Amino acid sequence: MKSRCDLKFWLGVGVSLFFMVLLFRKIDFNQLWSALSTVDYRYILIAVVSTFVSYFLRAVRWHYLLIPEKRIPLSSLYPATIIGYMANNVLPARLGEFVRAYVLAQREGLPTASVFASLVIDRLFDGFTVMLILLFTLFTLRLPQGLAEAETMLKTGGIVTFVLYAGVVAFLILLKHQTMRTLAWTGILLKPFPQRLTDRIMPLLGSFIGGIRMSSRGSHIVAVLLSSMAIWFFCIIPVDMVLQGFDIHLPITASMFILVLLVFAVMVPASPGFIGTYHYACYKGLSAFGIAESTSVSIALVLHGTAFFPVIIAGFYHLWRSKLSLKGVSSSATAVPDQCQKG
Repeated sequence: MKSRCDLKFWLGVGVSLFFMVLLFRKIDFNQLWSALSTVDYRYILIAVVSTFVSYFLRAVRWHYLLIPEKRIPLSSLYPATIIGYMANNVLPARLGEFVRAYVLAQREGLPTASVFASLVIDRLFDGFTVMLILLFTLFTLRLPQGLAEAETMLKTGGIVTFVLYAGVVAFLILLKHQTMRTLAWTGILLKPFPQRLTDRIMPLLGSFIGGIRMSSRGSHIVAVLLSSMAIWFFCIIPVDMVLQGFDIHLPITASMFILVLLVFAVMVPASPGFIGTYHYACYKGLSAFGIAESTSVSIALVLHGTAFFPVIIAGFYHLWRSKLSLKGVSSSATAVPDQCQKG
């Protein structure tokens, strides 16, 4: 297990180095420093505040997702959320999701499987909201001339991704409400594949669906949907604020477009903190609007800094207040998948 994690870590480091080389190979560092020195940091402060508002709203949404298990106060949900996102930034293999589940489960005396299942649903709402942002952006934003073919490809890809995502959501709804029938059909669909794959997937689906207990009350569902939209609104604001900090004024749809690129970039396996992939995606997105290379890289560096370093500091603060250590929660969190399968 440890050797597999080490391999993923070093592969991620390699990916990050590759993209950082691509990013800096043609950059004039004098121009880069000049661009960084002209930033209006009042906008950067607004970006940082907006980022923390989005984390608070994530805690609010998590509250409603966990209501069937227990009414958990935000005083427990918010620190666990911050600690989880901090861990995602400093630990390999996106262990932050497991850390977040473990911290809250221990603090509130909840089954780990149920808490982790709520985070899977949490991520599904994120993905669905991002897909809506992507579709809205692609059909309202006009990229500069010469990128018409890329625009068409992005629209096609966005529609296909949205349809696939809607299919996953539909499958999970059927799995919840027609469990035995859906599992039976899944078993049939898996027959062409090796038996060991089926033997691994079917118990995982069974244990996962057992942990899902989403509230069916209309007010709770509305709260989850509204908080999802609010979360991503406060994720768009930092991108727009950083651009304005560099005295660059683009339509809000441009910030939405860049944000979607960043979301896809952090899905690529990379070193902790998504170094390289995050920066390169931001740089390429800005280049599409004719922003100078040195300015684009400067924006990427500042945007990454505002999104990642403050939450790392806040995460360690909440670890200290909770009398926990990063080493302790990370080692315990690695056992979460096994606990979920047993649960």
